[in-house]
Amino acid sequence: MSSGAEVRAWRPGLTGVVEVLHAHFPSHAYPTHTHDAWTVLIVDEGAVRYDLDHREHGLAQAQVSLLPPHVPHDGRSVLPQGFRKRVLYLAPDRLGGDHLIGAAVDQPEYVDPLLRHRIHQLHRVLRDGQEDLEAQSRLTLIEERLSQHLRRAVVAPSDRYDSGVAVKLRELLDSKVTDGITLEDAAKVVHAHPAHLVRAFSREYGMPPHRYLTGRRVDLARRYLLDGHPAAEVATLAGFYDQSHLNRHFRKLLGVTPASFVRP
Repeated sequence: MSSGAEVRAWRPGLTGVVEVLHAHFPSHAYPTHTHDAWTVLIVDEGAVRYDLDHREHGLAQAQVSLLPPHVPHDGRSVLPQGFRKRVLYLAPDRLGGDHLIGAAVDQPEYVDPLLRHRIHQLHRVLRDGQEDLEAQSRLTLIEERLSQHLRRAVVAPSDRYDSGVAVKLRELLDSKVTDGITLEDAAKVVHAHPAHLVRAFSREYGMPPHRYLTGRRVDLARRYLLDGHPAAEVATLAGFYDQSHLNRHFRKLLGVTPASFVRP
């Protein structure tokens, strides 16, 4: 590792993401190498120059880079102070197969503020490691948009407004408040594509499914607190990972901690 480098890498419990990497490289330069996964890269500080399949490319902070599996590339900083980056490594079958590799080689960078913001949001969720449904929702929209870019569809096709799908998903979430459900399993139950599920629900109810489920869990926690259950017990009863997880969302929604909520 180069002098002063900071690296954090982990495998999240999110199907389709084989590795997450957050790194700061003051001086490191990658030699030519390949990956067996799709590499979704954003730069937070500095800028990166790299050769992909013997052609030079650059990546600035406003862009997203998608490097295909099995294609040689290197990487180095444009600026003397180095660069800071975040990377998602997606399983090779996630974006439609090997026939799209050529499109990624031809055009590996995208100036797409929405896509970059969604990737930033997913990194935040994966860093916390507590919001499974949110991570699944964000990943499916990221993969959809990347696939659209690979197929040279600059604008995503408009969806039919489908309140029926949204209502079915809401009813399913209401039945799974404490246990939760994966986006993939929800899609099977409702018989709709995961990305369509997220969009239809968001349009109908003004929030994504994961936020709705979190709100239901906070409501459930309030009832348990008012019934006299201790906060540590309420976290599990309401479907949160632990008391810290409950506290964060409870305070975000209500402005106070669970303990303050039930004070006389």
